[in-house]
Amino acid sequence: MARRLGNALRVLLSSYVTTGISAGVGLLLVSAGVYLLFGRFPASVAAVGAIICIPPDHALPRRGKLRSLLPAALLGLPLFVSVQALHDQPLYLGLLLVPATFFAFLAGAWGQRGVPIVISIMLAMIFSMAIPQHLNTGSLMNTALYFAMGSACYVLYATASNALLNGRYRVQLLAQSMLTLSQLMRTQADRFDPTTDTPSTGQLMQQQAALADQLQSARDLLLESPRTTRRQRLAAMLINVLEMRDHLLASELDLDLIKSRPDSAEALTAMRKVIDQLADEVDRMADALLRGRKPAPLTDLRPALAALNRIQAESSGQPGDTPSLRTLLRGLTNRVGNINDEILRLNRLARGDVEPDLAAVRTAWQLFVSPTNWSLRPILVLWRWDAPPMRHAIRAALAIGTGYLLSLALPWATHGYWILVTIVVVLRGSLSQTLERRNSRVAGTILGCVLAGAILSTQAPTLLLLVIVPIAQAVSHSFAIKRYLITAVAATVVSLVQAHLLSGVDIPVFNALERIADTLIGVGIAWAFSYVLPSWERSQIPSLVNRTLLAQARHAQVALNLGHLTAVDNEPELEWRLARKEAYDSLSALVQATRRSIAEPRAVRPRLESLESLLGHGYQLLAQLTTVKTMLLMRRHQEQEDVQDALRVAAAKIGSTLTAAQAPEPSIPLSVGGWEQEGTYSDPFVYDLKPWILRRLDLACGIAERITADANTALQPAGEPERSPDRQ
Repeated sequence: MARRLGNALRVLLSSYVTTGISAGVGLLLVSAGVYLLFGRFPASVAAVGAIICIPPDHALPRRGKLRSLLPAALLGLPLFVSVQALHDQPLYLGLLLVPATFFAFLAGAWGQRGVPIVISIMLAMIFSMAIPQHLNTGSLMNTALYFAMGSACYVLYATASNALLNGRYRVQLLAQSMLTLSQLMRTQADRFDPTTDTPSTGQLMQQQAALADQLQSARDLLLESPRTTRRQRLAAMLINVLEMRDHLLASELDLDLIKSRPDSAEALTAMRKVIDQLADEVDRMADALLRGRKPAPLTDLRPALAALNRIQAESSGQPGDTPSLRTLLRGLTNRVGNINDEILRLNRLARGDVEPDLAAVRTAWQLFVSPTNWSLRPILVLWRWDAPPMRHAIRAALAIGTGYLLSLALPWATHGYWILVTIVVVLRGSLSQTLERRNSRVAGTILGCVLAGAILSTQAPTLLLLVIVPIAQAVSHSFAIKRYLITAVAATVVSLVQAHLLSGVDIPVFNALERIADTLIGVGIAWAFSYVLPSWERSQIPSLVNRTLLAQARHAQVALNLGHLTAVDNEPELEWRLARKEAYDSLSALVQATRRSIAEPRAVRPRLESLESLLGHGYQLLAQLTTVKTMLLMRRHQEQEDVQDALRVAAAKIGSTLTAAQAPEPSIPLSVGGWEQEGTYSDPFVYDLKPWILRRLDLACGIAERITADANTALQPAGEPERSPDRQ
């Protein structure tokens, strides 16, 4: 129970709920203000103008907030007015809806930034259809002015609110990244325990992809203009979280080999408990941030890890080509110790005990954040028959046209817009996303109809309804990303109560069964049109695979360069951070595409086994190179000539393997000839790093070859026998 209450409190303190509350307050101010000045109908129309600007209203950097909101307001107004003008001409209204839907859905070419704009534009047309004709006659200009007033007021409010809440958003997004990381830590810890079922690699990769998305959202806010001391401290904490992700990924190395040794069970079980403890500490720090408190100081767990190195002293083995169990455990405990060290630094930063060091990103933060300008390039390059945004726009236009024709034929055609709004919110760019929303939309509509019916049956005064709509809108906006069922319930309440306000009558006139029937029809149309001009994920896989290979090759080249140890400026580190970011992002995009393809018909799926193998090896290569870089930093005060040639050869070999270039002949071996006994070292974390560096380089080269083989197999057309052709 305590854990559930804690999780519920985290949700309430999250940025999603904060933006939802902000949106609800803005809608309340707009609708109540216009109601007091002009009356019920103007307030209802102004509320529609505000509602269409809410979908793109999220926690965003201050510099791009206004630009993210303006398209919804500027494009929504002419379409709202056009629908009003054609209200009593069904044929011409249909001829407007279909092409307008096509061009609206083209905004999906901007990816996650464009989807809210699609929703906003479509809501502008659909809510305009909900205004009864008798209220619009002779007052088109006034109705347009009320709508424009609501949009303009909300855009100004949302921009100001985002600026005022910027500091809070920074804290929330950092805390949310830490909570996501702690979940990944617990999953990784479960892989240490030989007595429990090991979590699948696929589960780990999905959590890695979710963390990558969360970290990018945090970068966009926390790295924007880190000038003040507080901003620098939060940005430095984010950098620490990124380092923790690297070390957590590296903790997977040699784990299967160690688990194959029966004598390792005791040490691995103890190590799992340590990682779980560290995850708990990350949770406590995140909770302290969300609640505005100073985290308590942490206890260093390095001594507990050092003790684990002595558990297997009697199993040290003899010198040979393979590290002994004791040697492997020493490396593993040291990698877990690196996670401990980063958490200690994170705690000291959160407490203000140390000064942040942002030399690498302070002057180049723009390179790490998402663009805020609306570039024309996504639109210019999509005019191809096989472009997914183009096909989705055609699919959506056909679905809306079909839904509109059916709504005219139904005996309850007075609210045919309900079919259209269902199509808009259910029909997504991929089949898996459509299926995810299908059931939630139906269940949410049923529950929302019951709730809205109960509200309207009380015949509450207009002012109270104008308060209920913003509250429901706040709930809907808060859970749109995390729990769509809650959003569907709240959105149904918003739509029904708002339609009642627009109707101009005092007695509620909606039939719940008719709304549910409309929802089922809309869901059925959206589901059926998911198979019309489909953009199966296999069409995107080749570009995603090639992006992953290039990113891995680039990361290897930069990570294995000794320049970052001797450079007088931060340029090499900046270059490495950007290469690392692209490596993670490319893997994350491929993970998400692979996951979406699972819901597709078996006949059109890509080769899932090969893709999963490629992804697993991709993360392994990142882990190997991260560990090499960490060891090079540990040796930065020593001469590096003994490993310089090996680093150069490995970087060239990995790059040529992944890019199908001509590989140079290696001048030196990358494998270790023998492993000496390490009992002479008194410190359990001090040992000769050269054999480990050579081992990691040798394993990295082998993994690169397996990645290339996986890519070759994954890119073969389905149905062909597996082979290893040269990549085109």
